[in-house]
Amino acid sequence: MEKLDRGLVAVKVSGGVFVSWRLLGTEPSGISFNLYRNGTKVNASPITSSTNYLDPSGTISSSYTVKAVLNGTEQAASAAVTPWGQNYLTVPIQKPAGGTTPDGVAYTYSANDASVGDLDGDGKYEIVLKWDPSNSKDNSQDGYTGNVYIDAYKLDGTRLWRIDMGKNIRAGAHYTQMMVYDLDGDGKAEIALKTADGTKDGTGQVIGSSTADYRNSAGRILTGPEYLTIFAGATGKILTTVNYDPPRGNVNDWGDNYGNRVDRFLATIAYLDGERPSLVMARGYYTRTVLVAYNWRGGSLTKLWTFDTNSSGNSAYAGQGNHNLTAADVDGDGKDEIVYGAMTVNDNGQSLYNTGLGHGDALHVGDLDPSKAGLEVFKVMENTGATYGAAVWKASNGAIQWGVHTGSDTGRGMAADIDPRYPGEEVWASSGVGLYQINGTKITSTVPSINFGIWWDGDLSRELLDDNHIDKWNYTNSTTTNLLTASGTASNNGTKANPALQADLLGDWREEAVWRTTDSTALRIYTTTDVTSTRLYTLMHDPLYRLDIAWQNVAYNQPPHTSFYLGTGMSTPAAPNIYVTP
Repeated sequence: MEKLDRGLVAVKVSGGVFVSWRLLGTEPSGISFNLYRNGTKVNASPITSSTNYLDPSGTISSSYTVKAVLNGTEQAASAAVTPWGQNYLTVPIQKPAGGTTPDGVAYTYSANDASVGDLDGDGKYEIVLKWDPSNSKDNSQDGYTGNVYIDAYKLDGTRLWRIDMGKNIRAGAHYTQMMVYDLDGDGKAEIALKTADGTKDGTGQVIGSSTADYRNSAGRILTGPEYLTIFAGATGKILTTVNYDPPRGNVNDWGDNYGNRVDRFLATIAYLDGERPSLVMARGYYTRTVLVAYNWRGGSLTKLWTFDTNSSGNSAYAGQGNHNLTAADVDGDGKDEIVYGAMTVNDNGQSLYNTGLGHGDALHVGDLDPSKAGLEVFKVMENTGATYGAAVWKASNGAIQWGVHTGSDTGRGMAADIDPRYPGEEVWASSGVGLYQINGTKITSTVPSINFGIWWDGDLSRELLDDNHIDKWNYTNSTTTNLLTASGTASNNGTKANPALQADLLGDWREEAVWRTTDSTALRIYTTTDVTSTRLYTLMHDPLYRLDIAWQNVAYNQPPHTSFYLGTGMSTPAAPNIYVTP
């Protein structure tokens, strides 16, 4: 996994300066820390029980470093930081110029979903950002769109490169899925994207024909070549391009004849061998479903396997995918499987199990029930004839633990520990499902927002993120209290109202939220300033959580989960079984 630096962050608050830093997943449990302000140690004895500190004597002009203490010996100091003047960092971004479609419709651009990776090997995250035009389309809609752009930024706003996806890649949530990850272990992340004729890399190199235009009169691209391209993270330069597998073939084979379901794409990173990351690209989930796994190693892209519901023995797996997916070691063999909605594909590309519950819009995989071994899945279903509109099952074998019949399209579902009175995570969903304990006992018919959960304040419960605000669930009276409203920012993707990104990007184990400003001239990275006595490894060194961040931008964005139960009453998690590169 990534070799990260200390991620030190300082924020000026009313009581001084709040300082926070990472505990790395490769560090021993006995490590402690000393914090320095302007070269003078501020703590009387090494800090052992947390990785944050409120310095009452700190000022906006103070300079902070932190040093790890190992076996009584101080290690090298972190890079120095000065406090932010507020609880967010502004990252300037460069909005593309708008344009006009062939049918005369003008469009502008807004910053959309983002991902992160260490693109240049300096131990710090860079942001990879997708720009969507104002005429971006759902697959069900006809119409031309503007080009999609992919940018890379350092946290000071330095733009590293821009990739122009070209006129033969349509704009919309289901077309471009950004995979940002160090696939070859050289310490620098690559970018994997579905591309086409006219895609221009970060150095100006064009893939295929620069003049080809495969858009039909409805603005759809249903002919012409399709590619998979690996780009260098540091420069945006093309490293290799191959034909996209599976090809679209006959549009009718994917569930309709006008180009909706043929262009439903998903992607994830997975440790299929249990040691090194692989790339999984997918097409289709309403009917035919195909997943293809690759390795990018030693400058070569090699195909590992293909799972196709048209193949012998796989026909029952058709129509089971979601608008999202998860890579997780569901069977405890040390290798990741792909939870593809209501069914799961094994690490070797063979079928593992199929619940048969069908397509849905929300999916959550994690240690939702700490009283039972292994991971659980909570998912909602779209088919009105599904046995359950929302259900919990064992991630290892698909054994359904319980479910709620709705008889309707249950479009929203969420899992998080928001009520400390009950063990494990709570789950809740729309369509009148209500709020439940993880064992299937109903708590209340009143539900909070059904969008994202975020570890934000000082306790172990998870808070609620929806649109541009973070709220706390008041479990005694089933109401919420607002903790943060990010004024001047906007969420993405219409009613989905997700942030550009939510992840443990800086400081201690709690998560940051990244929103675009309303005018899309900047991203803001918001961080908590609540002191906590809980000390955990950075969540980005938890394998399940890190992969969840990699696919968070895919289609219908979902919040990340950890491989261990993180909530009230949790046990101390084991150190992650990882190594860092290079």
